[in-house]
Amino acid sequence: MESLLKCGANYVPLSPITFLSRAAYVYSDRTSIIYQNTRFTWNQTYHRCLRLSSALRSQLYINKNDVVSVLAPNIPAIYEMHFAVPMAGAVLNTINTRLHAKDVAKILVHSEAKVLFYDYQYIKLIDDIIDHFISNNITPLPQLILIDDIDTPTGVVRHGKFEYEELIARGDPMHAPHVLEDEWDAIALNYTSGTTSAPKGVVYSHRGAYISCMTLLLQWGVGNEPVYLWSLPMFHCNGWTFTWGMAARGGTNVCIRNTTAAEMHRAITQHKVTHMCCAPIVLKIISEGCDHCNMSTTATLHRRPVVEILTGGAPPPAALLKKIENLGFHVTHAYGLTEATGPATVCEWKAEWNELPREDQAKLKARQGISVLTLADIDVKNLEDMKSVPRDGKTRGEIVIRGSSIMKGYFKNEEETRKAFVDGWFLTGDVGVIHPDGYVEIKDRSKDVIISGGENISSVEVENVLYWHPAVEETAVVAMKHPHWGETPCAFLKVKKEFVERIKEEEIIMYCRKNMSKFMVPKKVVFMDELPKTATGKIIKSDLREMAKSFKVATMAGRVTQQQKQQQRSNKRLGDEPQIEQQVMALSRL
Repeated sequence: MESLLKCGANYVPLSPITFLSRAAYVYSDRTSIIYQNTRFTWNQTYHRCLRLSSALRSQLYINKNDVVSVLAPNIPAIYEMHFAVPMAGAVLNTINTRLHAKDVAKILVHSEAKVLFYDYQYIKLIDDIIDHFISNNITPLPQLILIDDIDTPTGVVRHGKFEYEELIARGDPMHAPHVLEDEWDAIALNYTSGTTSAPKGVVYSHRGAYISCMTLLLQWGVGNEPVYLWSLPMFHCNGWTFTWGMAARGGTNVCIRNTTAAEMHRAITQHKVTHMCCAPIVLKIISEGCDHCNMSTTATLHRRPVVEILTGGAPPPAALLKKIENLGFHVTHAYGLTEATGPATVCEWKAEWNELPREDQAKLKARQGISVLTLADIDVKNLEDMKSVPRDGKTRGEIVIRGSSIMKGYFKNEEETRKAFVDGWFLTGDVGVIHPDGYVEIKDRSKDVIISGGENISSVEVENVLYWHPAVEETAVVAMKHPHWGETPCAFLKVKKEFVERIKEEEIIMYCRKNMSKFMVPKKVVFMDELPKTATGKIIKSDLREMAKSFKVATMAGRVTQQQKQQQRSNKRLGDEPQIEQQVMALSRL
């Protein structure tokens, strides 16, 4: 056996870039990209990427492992760069478009980016970034390339020598792409959202991206010629690798600038969208958009084919899952993180679950599920001794994973890389349980567990109960100080418009008392117009924790409780329900 060696015929380094050349020949005339009035075929996309790859090397002098950054919404240019940049031997760095100028500047400096492509929409942000570099004596500034609108050029004043389409025109369509010799080479550099710590640069390999992409296509059941709506930002884990995956299946990429309800519903109907990915916040936007649809629009939604949605991030509230599926969407819940090249688990549906009540189905669907095929293993462990917890769906530990789709490591951060990899496992930082059937369920982020009088309280469990209240639109629960118990839950709420003037703190607290254990009940409820979020829709709990540091257990809430007890005793003598409970029951019927 040892005499059989690898050669060019039986061993080719794995890379998702190979999907594009295949798509150019196999799916040559199929539509690859739709954006406003622009349409490209796979043959055109391939040759545009060849030109851009050529121009990166000949016009911008990009070499192997140089970092090329891009700041853009979901438009054709950022899609093309997912192929063209690695075809030049470089590393793609897609930047969160909602970051502050100084944060973008930090990424550019840390990554040592040689080029920054920027969409015209962010010209003011670029001005601020340039000012930041100048005022802080930071050099060199990356080469700047404007991406003007492909349909109707805006004519904005540009920084840098070239505009994107001009650069493509200068490239050679017969250019020979960089030859990948080692599949362990870096293909992308993605910075974490920084919701729980400072952002870190996560490095993906060609091998990891290829395997992750193939796994997700298979496990999500993506067939031939899908029509994929880009509601998930391509800057988020490279669109969970579906940027490359659509080329593998000869799909059509429907690009939209903004994930508004109107734009998404229009694209879904007009282009017959079959698949889309998004965070739970987008599910909410879609469902609320349907709340305002007229009857004819609603009828159209129910006549069209079911749209497959892969959602990730925080567990979607069961109430939201139930609502969105009633609108003609089929939701599959995944769980992942930047370091795992996107989704690491998928909640695969079991046929026997179809016989369960809809409410139970929604709760099961909110589980994070089983590992994607890419992973060699997933487990829940006690970090003190790295022993697996019982598979009883109750005992908590940290979710750990290992497999070929895990990142290479953190760029220029050996200490954090060492902390992340322990005994052959990647530590996710998520607290969870594992059920007897092997399905993993997140209970909280390690930093979000609230320890009250020795009891561990899952903020996710409290949030799920709050989401069932008819007045609650969004919620996040964090720890606040308690003079006796150490910590206690503090709930931040955004309520629906029709309840803004009607709902009170004491009513929410009373609702919680009826629906959860006493020690889990929030001692303070804070109403907000908007909860702080990242660009991908994740609620930034670190900001809320900072706010909660200044709070004390509300004396007013304590007085209300005493009043309620007195009222209850009085009403029991009269044989009536407590007034506050009557209010909550009335709300629950709305």
